[in-house]
Amino acid sequence: MKYTKQEYQDYANKKSPDSPILKDVVFAFLIGGAICTVGQAIGDIYKNFLGLDEESVKTAVPITMVFLGALLTGLDIYCKIAKYAGAGTLVPITGFANAIVSCAIEFKREGYVLGLAAKMFTIAGPVLVYGINSSIVLGIIYYLMQTL
Repeated sequence: MKYTKQEYQDYANKKSPDSPILKDVVFAFLIGGAICTVGQAIGDIYKNFLGLDEESVKTAVPITMVFLGALLTGLDIYCKIAKYAGAGTLVPITGFANAIVSCAIEFKREGYVLGLAAKMFTIAGPVLVYGINSSIVLGIIYYLMQTL
């Protein structure tokens, strides 16, 4: 059976569930904000209770948040949160940890080298490549601007 573009679009629209946009945006905002609030609280604890200086806090908080994101992904809690929060869990750094760990968990059954290690960066790999290359290019531009 052949469909015209319009018939296929009508069929797809009929079968696709309506997305409650306002509800999705509110949940993404609230849960994403809660994740960021947890990060801020961790930073305050490191600074005020453990006595870390500002530079050390800037290093310790992302490390802690990536660890928590990876841990919650491994415990199958992060995907349950993401079910309601959507993009609210993707934007913070915990979403990056989730992207790496979920790929690793999915391909673990294929072995540690060809499964876990090889597939770990399937999603996060392009982010790392473009992020590193962008920082190099911007660093060169910044260096040239400072020397000229």
